[in-house]
Amino acid sequence: MLIIPAIDIKEGKCVRLREGQFSDTEVFSDDPIKVALNWADKGAEMLHIVDLDGARYGKLTNISLVEKMIKKMSIPVQVGGGIRSYQEVKNLINLGASRVILGTILWKDKTLAEKLFEDFSEKIVAGIDARDGYVAIEGWQNVLSIDALDFAGEIERLGARRIIYSDIKRDGTLKGPNIKNIEKMLKNVNIPLICSGGIASLNDIKKLKKIKDSNLEGIIIGKALYKGRIILEEAL
Repeated sequence: MLIIPAIDIKEGKCVRLREGQFSDTEVFSDDPIKVALNWADKGAEMLHIVDLDGARYGKLTNISLVEKMIKKMSIPVQVGGGIRSYQEVKNLINLGASRVILGTILWKDKTLAEKLFEDFSEKIVAGIDARDGYVAIEGWQNVLSIDALDFAGEIERLGARRIIYSDIKRDGTLKGPNIKNIEKMLKNVNIPLICSGGIASLNDIKKLKKIKDSNLEGIIIGKALYKGRIILEEAL
């Protein structure tokens, strides 16, 4: 089971949002590169980097910083946030990103998404963000009347090899993951799943690991690491 530290970047800083709200932001570091190196030094096997400004405005905004982070890392890095074109995906992979996360375009341009799944295979991850069970896009600001479970099945049929499932209402709250919804999602798809949102303790990780007959591949952890609620070395 991969334990993946999250590094969310807003205006060049490492931050955490609460429930996907840009108005509720907590800054943890002015130096995301230093943060990334720290998690790698502590044994992280992969990093999850999101350009929050990119997600919000629909274009990669902190790309020069993200590029520097990728080049500094000796471990795989998956990158998301505002990636809306074939060329952006290709550029990130050429820069050294191990995986590129697609979100909004999964809904807005299924033809492009299918082409990216076909051309880049395992290097593309489908990011499904859900608020109250419904798909949220465009930096979590627009909630569609599309059930996240149904959408996941559709995206798998389009050719996705892997899904990151995020529960926005739990994200940044330290309230614990929504185990029931994660279990439903796991039963709904046949491809590897990485979950995110609300993980607050080692006990939460243990509960997720205990899900039977599971295709759960990894757990993304953010605020709990930054607040010291989870010590990375103990979670690995």
